[in-house]
Amino acid sequence: MPPAPPSTAAAAAAQQLESLLRRLATLSHYKEFHARLIASGHLLSHSPLRARFLDRLALSPHEAALPYALLLLRSLPAPATNDLNAALRGLAASPQPARSLLLLAGRLLPAPAPPRPRLDALSLSFALKAAARCSDAVATVQLHAILVRLGVAADVRLMTTLLDSYAKCGDLPSARKVFDEMPVRDVATWNALLAGLAQGTEPNLALALFHRLAGSFPELLPREEPNDVTIVAALSACAQLGALQDGLGVHEFARKIGAEDNVRVCNALIDMYSKCGSLSRALEVFHAMKLEDRTLVSYNATIQALSTHGHGADALRLFDEMPTWIEPDEVTYLAVLGGCNHAGLVDEGRRVFDSMRVPPNMKHYGTVVDLLGRAGRLDEAHDMIMRMPFPADIVLWQTMLGAAKMHGNVELAELAATKLAELGSNVDGDYVLLSNVYASKARWADVGRVRDTMRSNDVRKVPGFSYTEIDGVMHKFINGDKEHPRWREIYRALDDIVSRISELGYEPETSNVLHDIGEEEKQYALSYHSEKLAIAFGLISTPPGETIRVIKNLRICGDCHVVAKLISKAYGRVIIIRDRARFHRFEDGQCSCRDYW
Repeated sequence: MPPAPPSTAAAAAAQQLESLLRRLATLSHYKEFHARLIASGHLLSHSPLRARFLDRLALSPHEAALPYALLLLRSLPAPATNDLNAALRGLAASPQPARSLLLLAGRLLPAPAPPRPRLDALSLSFALKAAARCSDAVATVQLHAILVRLGVAADVRLMTTLLDSYAKCGDLPSARKVFDEMPVRDVATWNALLAGLAQGTEPNLALALFHRLAGSFPELLPREEPNDVTIVAALSACAQLGALQDGLGVHEFARKIGAEDNVRVCNALIDMYSKCGSLSRALEVFHAMKLEDRTLVSYNATIQALSTHGHGADALRLFDEMPTWIEPDEVTYLAVLGGCNHAGLVDEGRRVFDSMRVPPNMKHYGTVVDLLGRAGRLDEAHDMIMRMPFPADIVLWQTMLGAAKMHGNVELAELAATKLAELGSNVDGDYVLLSNVYASKARWADVGRVRDTMRSNDVRKVPGFSYTEIDGVMHKFINGDKEHPRWREIYRALDDIVSRISELGYEPETSNVLHDIGEEEKQYALSYHSEKLAIAFGLISTPPGETIRVIKNLRICGDCHVVAKLISKAYGRVIIIRDRARFHRFEDGQCSCRDYW
């Protein structure tokens, strides 16, 4: 016989509990509600109300709520799937997402454990989100196997979550395989792979995937269209590559689908245009945004753009003009301190640092140490390192070594080099800087000792490479490159460059080349640095007057900086170089960094 319908009184009581559930605010409220569930019999029955209570409890912002939810789950003699899912969801969103995986494995249940609830697609979805947050590739593979065994591989949302977990764990081949094997995909599926490729190691593939989608999305997504998440992922890939032409194309596509004014898209456009060397376009996007639409991310991206392009005073001004309802965070302070550093605004940088409303981290200290060190205030920089509330890391001592080299302070350079050795640093730049400090003081025996240490430690130089974009195609060059199909033309162009800039007073700056080769060999080594090859290729591949944009993986060297300035004057070109630290805009023989870099 079918169960009897609930009495009117029981239905009214359940309705009252439902109403109360929506109003729970404090932990004591949850505990009182728990008591009512026990009294009403809903706790021991497989009541949807019990599962909803567990779900609310597990996601509550109160620190003790999630442990209380787990305690409640463990007290149930026969937890249902919905009960388990509520706890899985709360743990996956918590500061310790790995506990969600432990719960799924039954290791957070009491011993002897009650009957295990059956897993469903939601259980696996929450567990996969936890695996993604933990970057647990092994767990993702195991959950994939469970998913196949349960026969839920046709669930598009679940497969998208699986793809996303693979991508966030860095397993892009598996993410692509899941995507390729899905018979049905929605826009979230495309977005998950796009974001994974763009934020991982395959931005080129992300752009190829975007162009595939943008070119035929009505066929690929018959019931929906690309959205702001699609655009943001594609712009992220453009920013990483410095691919301005692709970025302009993505911007046009955003206009086409009506996403151009979306705040997240605007923020991504500011970041993309800045990283592609077009500060003017980045500022256009920012100033076109309504004041009330700008978010903290909007200000952070714009301050960072101004800072990396050498406009430190403008970055500081925008920081000071931020609306009072937007509270700066650690990213804001790092961006504005970086602007002060690049522009040599020492007192202003100290003011910002001393007025920080968030605890400064290693990067904030490092930027101020760099700021002081470049300005020659080495004692202040060293004192700041000594007063930090945590020990200095490798990057901070490398910063100190660079400042010591800049100002020829042998004692401080030796101290920094010793600290770097103690921390296990073994990169070529450390040795080159120390060697050059010794060489500047004609201490050749010490130069030889540094070279011997490099050989005995098998120190390898990080290869320099540069990119330039011509007609939407990225061209890569390494130092001394002869792999490019037009390398002979490029080398002839370099010979012409040297001839023309020599008339303007150019002399090779060989001080940064290791002192174990002759002067002529040093000049040859400098002549074919990757950024020089990229600039030469730009000159022979673009019409007169067109801006040449170059991206370099290392800091630009002193000689290449001089050469770029002189080329901009001799050939009447604007040259924009994005190196590891900042942008340099060369025009009419001057650089935006004002030779302070």
